[in-house]
Amino acid sequence: MQGFLNLNKPFDWTSHDCVAKTRKLLRLKRVGHAGTLDPAATGVLPIALGKATRLLQYLSGNKAYKATIRLGVQTTTDDLQGEIIASQICAVSLADVETALKQFEGKIQQIPPSYSAIQVEGKRLYDLARKGEVIEAPARTVEIFQIEILDWRSGDFPELDVAIACGSGTYIRAIARDLGIILQTGGTLAALTRTESSGFHLADSLTFTDLEAGTFQPTPPDAALQHLPSVTLPATSAQKWCQGQRIPFMHIADTVRVYHEDKRFLGIAQTEADMLIPTMVFEPIS
Repeated sequence: MQGFLNLNKPFDWTSHDCVAKTRKLLRLKRVGHAGTLDPAATGVLPIALGKATRLLQYLSGNKAYKATIRLGVQTTTDDLQGEIIASQICAVSLADVETALKQFEGKIQQIPPSYSAIQVEGKRLYDLARKGEVIEAPARTVEIFQIEILDWRSGDFPELDVAIACGSGTYIRAIARDLGIILQTGGTLAALTRTESSGFHLADSLTFTDLEAGTFQPTPPDAALQHLPSVTLPATSAQKWCQGQRIPFMHIADTVRVYHEDKRFLGIAQTEADMLIPTMVFEPIS
């Protein structure tokens, strides 16, 4: 079995838990995932099966989320799983929030949460934080394509639901934290569901019940790579390419999908100086 699964990650499961469960249910050794989700988050977690694990690095990094942000509260982890370190009744309006959210549109500088998988000097931040060593990771550039308010609930600790479409590496917890900083109220993430990841959508996702029932078909490996341009090679050139040889080819993009003329998906190539260079041969030709 090879290909991808669009898994709906349950609440309180780590992404690694989901890989282990999938490996056990499908009796497969080679299983991986794209785009780690925190245990408290639910939603789309792309799972790679068999040889498709070699394609994980080529998936689109774009994602979409539905998030609930609570204002007036600060926590150690920037979500409700952490210890509350500050709390204040706040009187902010929806108009205040709408104005503040405009600062998150486009390419922004974002500091990852102290409790995250980011590595600093070879050590993960969450491991350091659990030992009491809180180290601020360097800011990095992330991109927010769209942020839209879905609902607003006023009160002493108001909450807003937002839909966020963003690029790879974006921390939604950091958006909640930074929104609270801008509003001078404090803010934390109260709930998170990933609605889209790497072209997979929540509406089409599978549960572990579906996997146990066996009523599913993995997404073909190349179907998850439609964001990449494709090239088709005649049989002779395809065989040479699969053997590691560079093939003369007009440059169309840096990374492309490669197909045999009989429509077989062969792998991934880089184009450089009008040459098609094998990067990952998925289906060798004998």
